[in-house]
Amino acid sequence: MRLSIVTGGGSGLGWAISLALARAGDRVVLLCRSRERGERARAELAAATGNPTVELVVGDLAVRAESHAAARAIAARYPRVDVLVHNAGLWPTRLERTEQGLERSYVVNHLAPFVLNAALEGCLVQGSRVVQVTAGLAVKGAVDLARTPTGDDFNRFRSYANTKLCNLLCTAELARRWAGRGVTVNAVHPGVVRTKLGDLAGPLGWLLRLVKRRWAPPEVGALGPVRLASDPALDGVTGRYYDQLVEAPWPVVDPALARALWERGVEYARQGSP
Repeated sequence: MRLSIVTGGGSGLGWAISLALARAGDRVVLLCRSRERGERARAELAAATGNPTVELVVGDLAVRAESHAAARAIAARYPRVDVLVHNAGLWPTRLERTEQGLERSYVVNHLAPFVLNAALEGCLVQGSRVVQVTAGLAVKGAVDLARTPTGDDFNRFRSYANTKLCNLLCTAELARRWAGRGVTVNAVHPGVVRTKLGDLAGPLGWLLRLVKRRWAPPEVGALGPVRLASDPALDGVTGRYYDQLVEAPWPVVDPALARALWERGVEYARQGSP
């Protein structure tokens, strides 16, 4: 039985990805911020799929100490990880900073995967797959290394695009660095999906929810990530970008920026490790 970890697996797109993997017979581990929501999702997934192996690890990926604790718990509990889906994401509606002074979506969308990849590297073996859920809006990003990490250039739209761009560049860098290890690393844009990501209060929020009714449901958005996680035709395929189910050119290539972001990400992960 494959062991598949899905970050943000308790709701929205992550829940739909977890549902599909559990239906396929995987032992699915949800990494969720809220224990209450995670336990509810775990029970619902087990009931919906008849798969009793769905499990939960709790950790807020915006908090470095909790990211490390969750990663250590996973590594201790599961010596082999077959699939790691980085799905957790945050569309910020206001500027929030972590205790390290970093903008919250920069941490969740971009830095948290460094912690998990570093802690779980020894659990990822020949044939394991790392799937990074990205966003088409990454191409609209423009990263300022002096301002984006701290949110000094914060904007509700641009900050999401910027942090997704950071993550996308470093996913390509991870694939390059891990080439030849037998662990595949690929990114996928799931399409425009109807979730609660970026929801607002008040009249503007009502209008946004009305617009979202036309967007694809989570189960459609899950098709691309699930294919990257499980399709035998993709065995050994790494360093690729997919627009939903179709391979597409890597949308942004900037090796110098990728290396600079990589170095900062590694330092972030190293500083919080025990």
